[in-house]
Amino acid sequence: MHKRIALAGVCALVVAGCGSPGLSSPPSANGLGSLAAPAGKYAVLHSFGGSGDGAQPQDKLVVAGGKLYGTTVAGGAYGSGTVFEITPTGSEKVVYSFGAAAGDGTFPYGSLLNVNGVLYGTTSQGGKNNAGTVFSVTTSGKEKVIYSFDTTHGSSPVAAPIRVGAEFYGTTENGGSKGYGTVFGVTASGKERVLHEFAGGKDGALPHGSLILVKGQLYGTTVQGGSSSENGTVFAVSTAGKERVVHAFLDQGDGQWPYAALIDVGGKLYGTTSAEAGVSGGTLFSVTPSGVEHTVYHFTGARNGSTPECALVFTNGTFYGTTASGGYLSYGTAFAVTLAGKYRLLHEFGHGNDGQTPYAGFVLLGGKLYGTTAYGGANGAGTVFAITP
Repeated sequence: MHKRIALAGVCALVVAGCGSPGLSSPPSANGLGSLAAPAGKYAVLHSFGGSGDGAQPQDKLVVAGGKLYGTTVAGGAYGSGTVFEITPTGSEKVVYSFGAAAGDGTFPYGSLLNVNGVLYGTTSQGGKNNAGTVFSVTTSGKEKVIYSFDTTHGSSPVAAPIRVGAEFYGTTENGGSKGYGTVFGVTASGKERVLHEFAGGKDGALPHGSLILVKGQLYGTTVQGGSSSENGTVFAVSTAGKERVVHAFLDQGDGQWPYAALIDVGGKLYGTTSAEAGVSGGTLFSVTPSGVEHTVYHFTGARNGSTPECALVFTNGTFYGTTASGGYLSYGTAFAVTLAGKYRLLHEFGHGNDGQTPYAGFVLLGGKLYGTTAYGGANGAGTVFAITP
């Protein structure tokens, strides 16, 4: 159902069939020549066990009460994923295991939203109609299904909702009357409405990431649609449901297939595309609300990384993020890129038990960047890690 699951096989083929990039004579990246050694101080905080404590975390962590919270798409007591808690020093516990009862959600891909100590999120399957849910869970483990999707109102939500006023807004990757996904709003009491149904053409198809709110408008990305070449879009939709395409990716230097949420920096929207024809690695881009797009950085698919699917974090003039492949043995990288496009390699994954395939972006806490890898670690089921940049 999700490209992310298939990508693990792609990465395995790269390693087995093509070999490593070669650390003795690394290829050039954006004219930088041989990249300097990774600059970040890296530490694994937790390796998931693959069963009881969860497996395959796929999205960013959130902070609540000085602790970090996230989801795993698999594992847990019932094999259907978890919400977990971890301290900055690495003490981990499962807050909730999905699939405990009929109608519960299963397989949470997305991040969480912290609202006054209560965590809100989505599951990609489960619920009354096995089309996914919006749920809440307290940090002590009390879970509630707020809304169960059906095909008509959307299915397969894989991103965290955001809260605006009395409603939570989000996206479903599939469903709606046209089958290409939706933008929805839902209240805490479970009253849901569809703001927009994607048609799979010029207005986009398959929204994967979370939304952001900028000056009363919701902005997001679709992985496909937007033009005849199906390279994806940046879109805006009002809370009343009026949608417009801000930018349609043409893959003419601007990349293709944006999976991640956008961030707002100085009135511009910044994000990543997961690929780019002829370069193969993806891009870091900016786009204005009026649709003027600029590619800040091109990933080459070599040591500087490939397939960025993360939402970025920005601090002190620099973007931080991850790539799901590229780098050492093509297991992914952690990177920093300035507003002017200057790149710095923070870490190459695949060294021992440090983790593999980081889909998630970072959360910043106490001067450190915290993130997850979907695979690798001591048990092959993913990790939580910290980097001091």
